[in-house]
Amino acid sequence: MIAYDLKCTNGHSFEGWFEDEDTYNQQLGQGLISCPVCDDIRVCRIPSTFAIKGSCTELARDDKPDPQVMAKAIVNFIHKNFDNVGTDFAKEALKIHYGVSEPRNIRGISTPNEEAVLKKEGIDFLKLALSETQDTTPSSDTEN
Repeated sequence: MIAYDLKCTNGHSFEGWFEDEDTYNQQLGQGLISCPVCDDIRVCRIPSTFAIKGSCTELARDDKPDPQVMAKAIVNFIHKNFDNVGTDFAKEALKIHYGVSEPRNIRGISTPNEEAVLKKEGIDFLKLALSETQDTTPSSDTEN
């Protein structure tokens, strides 16, 4: 078995395990390798970090992410990948939970009373205060 570090055209890195390089090339050619984050099948091999010599402290010091950059990336990801259902957040979350609506990522606004109902029904959600020029209202996000 051989493990390759892979990256899709959207920049997501992941690992793939293959019997040998021929198997990797065959699966790649058939479009069988896809990104686990975005399902992109346009992937390529990238250099493995374990082959780079250096001390752990050097790598840790160089790899510290900028919190503002990370926060902006998270906000952008939510805005790009979650449907904004506005004030219908609790209603939509309940519909998804009970199979009335198709499962999808949603974001929107909920009241404390609606949040209590969601918790009582066993629906997991995360309440975030997202601010962006387009949307400055608090939102609740859920994956169902």
